[in-house]
Amino acid sequence: MKLFSSVNDVADINALVKQALELKQNPYAHQELGKNKTLALVFLNPSLRTRMSTQKAALNLGMNVMVLNIDKEGWALELRDDVIMDGSTVEHIREAAGVMGQYADIIGVRSFPGLRNREEDYSEMIFNKFVEFCKVPVVSLESATRHPLQSLADLITIEELKTKARPKVVLTWAPHIKPLPQAVPNSFAEWMCKADVDFTIAQPKGYELCADFTKGANITHNQDEALAGADFIYVKNWSAYEPYGNILGKNEEWMLTNEKLKITNDAKVMHCLPVRRNLELSDEILDGPNAIVIHEAGNRVWAAQAVLKQMLESL
Repeated sequence: MKLFSSVNDVADINALVKQALELKQNPYAHQELGKNKTLALVFLNPSLRTRMSTQKAALNLGMNVMVLNIDKEGWALELRDDVIMDGSTVEHIREAAGVMGQYADIIGVRSFPGLRNREEDYSEMIFNKFVEFCKVPVVSLESATRHPLQSLADLITIEELKTKARPKVVLTWAPHIKPLPQAVPNSFAEWMCKADVDFTIAQPKGYELCADFTKGANITHNQDEALAGADFIYVKNWSAYEPYGNILGKNEEWMLTNEKLKITNDAKVMHCLPVRRNLELSDEILDGPNAIVIHEAGNRVWAAQAVLKQMLESL
């Protein structure tokens, strides 16, 4: 594996999940793989779980780790080609990414969308330029359109905790006070559509995701219809794909509560975190027995470690 940016970069998702669960049982079994190898983690945006879990995964594999908050600690990057750099940008991404590739064996990159220009965001310009110019394997730590390490951890969690062969998994939209990217729901949908689950997406009208990510999913605007008989519920807010980046009303009634869980199969409730309590998810859910958000976050380590292991094996 030279690139991990989506489910499409994985040859066998079931094998990758199995590998992650094996690593969870024996985290330090492959430290020779990472000996004298360096992982560079480059953040253009805030991070808690992605940062700490990927660092821990790399250390479990015996790697050295460098972290750069390039938006705060690096030079202002120029992304455009064929421009005179006489403005606020100091270094071109061609040189910046190229130099990072001299210092690291694998690079992880995190960059959020601007939510202003859909074509620009969905072209994944920043992430793809790192891939093009650094010349070493690259892991997405979340990009404008996807969050594959989160989605892999989600699938690991479902595989670990499911009580039937083909569980019903529901992705349900949740309220928020500001427009959020579509990366997590896009990615979750893309992975679930390839997994052996009965997958449904529920959202208010106008919040349909890009169809490229939802092929094979059942899609409804009726949350109760979606939740009926659900085994896992993945709660997440996202802004509209069209008109891009917009909030289309508060839709406060979409917040998940214990009352709504009554029609489910005692569903386990997931969220990528961070979560705004009593806006996206109620206290009673998060503090109750159905929430598995901490367990899910713990699996971020094994998702990252499984991916890094495959990359190290390909070096």
